[in-house]
Amino acid sequence: MISPQQIDDVLESYGFPQRAGLAEKVIVYIDLLMKWNDKISLTTVTDPLEIARFHFGESLFGASKVEMDESRLADVGTGAGFPGLPLAMAIPKLQVTLIESNTKKCAFLAEVIRRLSISNARVLQGRMESVDGERFDFVTARALGHFDDLLTWSGMHLGARGRLLLWLGAEDAGDLSVRAGWHWQSPIRIPGSSRRVLLIGEPVRE
Repeated sequence: MISPQQIDDVLESYGFPQRAGLAEKVIVYIDLLMKWNDKISLTTVTDPLEIARFHFGESLFGASKVEMDESRLADVGTGAGFPGLPLAMAIPKLQVTLIESNTKKCAFLAEVIRRLSISNARVLQGRMESVDGERFDFVTARALGHFDDLLTWSGMHLGARGRLLLWLGAEDAGDLSVRAGWHWQSPIRIPGSSRRVLLIGEPVRE
């Protein structure tokens, strides 16, 4: 099994500083992910060290680029919990809402939250359209697709100076960067990847 030091080294390589006790929680999460993955499809990555890199390192890379403390975040189509749960684990004052329509994946997320006592995360089963009347400082999505719907929903639910963070391929980032109605930063290449980037945008507000 992967060691806490290996976890710390991985996260540091993505620009995220060491946090006491985080590596041990990541190890428990990876163990749960691998066990549940035998029953339901959660990830195609099965090597523990690669899970640490691809899922946890890339998720926390976002927190190395944006200050998220004392904020509210909605993770749309969170799947197995990425990037929302690693961000909740690493930033205790970040309130995370995990939006997922798949019942079995929601059960997995609830189990992770229970086992790791993550008090600043909640699971909402359903599509993003089912979330109404809430405002967030951040909306995140990782390899979600359905960009038109996501941009429309995010524009409605981001508060003042709220930002959308997307983990996606460079080609998709290029397409989105020219979309009207949004101010986009230059795509940020994710460490260790030749084609995945982090794209950060804000809706144009009149």
